Amino acid sequence: MIHNTIGSAGHLLVIVAFVTAILATFAYFKAGIAGGTVEETQSWKKFARAVFWVHLAAVIGVVFSLYWIIGNHYFEYHYAWKNSSLSLPTGYTISSFWQDQEGSFLLWIFWNVVLGATLIFTNRSWEAPVMTVFALVQAFLTSMILGVVIPGLDLKIGSTPFLLLKEVMPDLPVYKMDPNFIPKDGNGLNPLLQNYWMVIHPPTLFLGFASTLIPFSFAIAGLWTKRIHEWIRPALPWSLFSALVLGVGILMGAYWAYETLNFGSYWNWDPVENSSIVPWIVLVAAVHVMIIARRNATALKTSFILTIATFVLVLYSTFMTRSGVLGNASVHSFTDLGLSGQLLIYLFTFIIVAVGLLVYRWKSLPSDEEEVSTYSQEFWIFIGATLLCLSGFQIIATTSIPVYNKIAEAFGAVLNMALPADQVAHYNKFQLWFFALIIVLTGIGQYFWWKKTGKGKLQALYNPLLVALLISAAVITFKQVRDIQYIVLLTTAIFAIVANGNILLNIIRGNYNLSGGAITHIGVALMLIGILFSSAYTKVVSINNSGLMISRSEEFTANDNKENKENITLWLNKPEKMGDYMLTWRDVRVEPRHIPGYIPKGWVDIVEGDFHAVALRDIELDGKKYNKKGDTLEIFPENFYYEIEYREPSGKIFTLFPRVQINPRMGGIVSSPDIQRKVDKDLYTYVSMVTNPTAEPVWTQSENFTINLRDTFFVNDYVAILDNVVRTEEVEGIKLGPGDAAVKAIIRVLDKDKEFVVTPSFVIRDRLVARKPEVSNELGMRIQFNEINPQTGQFTFGVNTTQRDFIVMKATEKPLINILWLGTFVLVIGFVMATIRRFRDFVKMRNKESAATEPKAKVKPKVQTA
Repeated sequence: MIHNTIGSAGHLLVIVAFVTAILATFAYFKAGIAGGTVEETQSWKKFARAVFWVHLAAVIGVVFSLYWIIGNHYFEYHYAWKNSSLSLPTGYTISSFWQDQEGSFLLWIFWNVVLGATLIFTNRSWEAPVMTVFALVQAFLTSMILGVVIPGLDLKIGSTPFLLLKEVMPDLPVYKMDPNFIPKDGNGLNPLLQNYWMVIHPPTLFLGFASTLIPFSFAIAGLWTKRIHEWIRPALPWSLFSALVLGVGILMGAYWAYETLNFGSYWNWDPVENSSIVPWIVLVAAVHVMIIARRNATALKTSFILTIATFVLVLYSTFMTRSGVLGNASVHSFTDLGLSGQLLIYLFTFIIVAVGLLVYRWKSLPSDEEEVSTYSQEFWIFIGATLLCLSGFQIIATTSIPVYNKIAEAFGAVLNMALPADQVAHYNKFQLWFFALIIVLTGIGQYFWWKKTGKGKLQALYNPLLVALLISAAVITFKQVRDIQYIVLLTTAIFAIVANGNILLNIIRGNYNLSGGAITHIGVALMLIGILFSSAYTKVVSINNSGLMISRSEEFTANDNKENKENITLWLNKPEKMGDYMLTWRDVRVEPRHIPGYIPKGWVDIVEGDFHAVALRDIELDGKKYNKKGDTLEIFPENFYYEIEYREPSGKIFTLFPRVQINPRMGGIVSSPDIQRKVDKDLYTYVSMVTNPTAEPVWTQSENFTINLRDTFFVNDYVAILDNVVRTEEVEGIKLGPGDAAVKAIIRVLDKDKEFVVTPSFVIRDRLVARKPEVSNELGMRIQFNEINPQTGQFTFGVNTTQRDFIVMKATEKPLINILWLGTFVLVIGFVMATIRRFRDFVKMRNKESAATEPKAKVKPKVQTA
């Protein structure tokens, strides 16, 4: 049965959300226009608020409708069929909600409406102008999922997630036979996104994007109502909140990449990565100038510019990632749904409104009477903000190369500009020096901010500088840092830690609530040290010393055979020396749903195209039996884990399980690493090449050998010896009766440094002959016991060979990477402290202003009695 009702309801609620957003925009605009009577203003405001509550209810209804479709597996809907499947656990079913464009837009709309409702309750004095901007943004966002075609104009507005599969793909032959066809299962979530970080990373990132609207709305409201200075106080805590959440979202994405992708790092300067970090960098610059904007006119003007720029950059990054312009530049970008025109209108509307209003009010903005002194707090904050903006500009200027090509193409020209071939080297070349300067300023700026230094008092900086130089010299010597740019970055980061640490000690003696800035700066410095050592001093330990080329593919031969030199080949159960380790690839494992850890692939028979497998034996782990032979159990069918045993020189053994996914969306087989974490380094291991774990082996034609006991015969490069033929009472897979007979041959196969035993069986059952061959994956060999000649005492065996199972793997050591993760933790703590402090300051001032504006209660005169 096709569930039309829920889809129709969802689509109707999208239309309601769009219409109410427009109505709320108009009503709040009318309430915010000066000149009306108090009663008229309040009337419009009440109407706008009521309409916004309807809008909020409609948005929640849309979210509920789409999740109901996905959660109940209504695969007649294209969105559910494309992005989910029966095999997904609940957490990943939730993730499939925002895997595609419409769902991610809806997530953004949801966060906006939640933040808008929060502002209505917390900022009544700013409600009308701020919510005008909020409602207008909501109108644009809901138009993206409207999915309405205007009759006569053939104009489509938005792309709805509530289309049926047959509406999106009407030409499928199956609909000619069955118009009500419903797929039994969906396409599923991209296996790479089936990671716990993907459950929390996108909502966090989109909350960060949505929250940048709040300071932008206050800035526009300040310009609109001529409250030029007042907007800073309510906007600043929200700017800090936005920087905190967006930063955490970006860091979550970086850690997901480190754990899941196999490029060996946490940041690859991918265009989509860049499009999220640039608004954050500019937002951090805006936060710094907003802090001094109430007492410095230049900082006030800069606050307007940077706050507007942050939101515009969010819109620009939305255009780049969703218009298809980055389709050939990034694997993370969305495909074009025909929304490019709407996205451009969205972008240019707010650029024109914001910049136009700022230019209109520019002459009325105050100006500083005196130039900023080099020894003032303001000067060093301006320098830091300028460097941050230059850093962001360099990133976005290069990232936008595909946009330049599209613009030229629109005007009939051809630029053929290309992104840098080595993007990591290109960006690092600039960003390393930007952040070396920025991190120095965090230390110097704190001393000027807390008035520890100034004109004639620069000696206060000498002690932290001397301590930093001594520590840096020790680290440079011990860690053998030789590159001048790394020496500079390391020294500046250590100076920032020492300087901010000294300031922090002085602050916490007084009021620890003021220490957020110093803690945040220490976190950034720690992150830079972690990034420096884990990236610049990564050591490849999987050096190929065999002298043999692993692959002639471009991936392996590029850069003077780099990957051929930095990967090693492992054969099943054959130890191989790698640096200080002895490695052995033991097995291929799969991941059951409800059993801890992994189990050998040979224990189960995976049901093709399903998320189930049949147990081929009792499944018992750590003394606990989970399944009996023949039971059906749930597994993750896309994932195969390669059990690699590491033996250290001390004899200690640990095992890593790098993952290989069968992922057609990403070109077939995709590798994910496993990591052994130590205090001073990570050992990062991933599989570069494998024999397809789902493919059936291709056997050679049988080669027959007729031999006597103790005879030797040769198969490929192996020596085989028939040791014995003995009677057996059990043959796996064959049930023996009282009158049946079975024997098995014991054949020893000699490799260079190991001996294998193969035991094929010969069965006479119900007077019929059955042959049970034995397969050795280590040898790539199958031996079948074909005949017994009682007259000659000879035995005949058929032997087939195939490609031996192998893996090609790469292992690297990443020193001091835990300093990076420690720095992110410290950074978040600092941001949280600063955000809480600014919110408390705002609430205290708001309550004080409210109390001052409320009419004083009349005091009833006392009646004196005689």
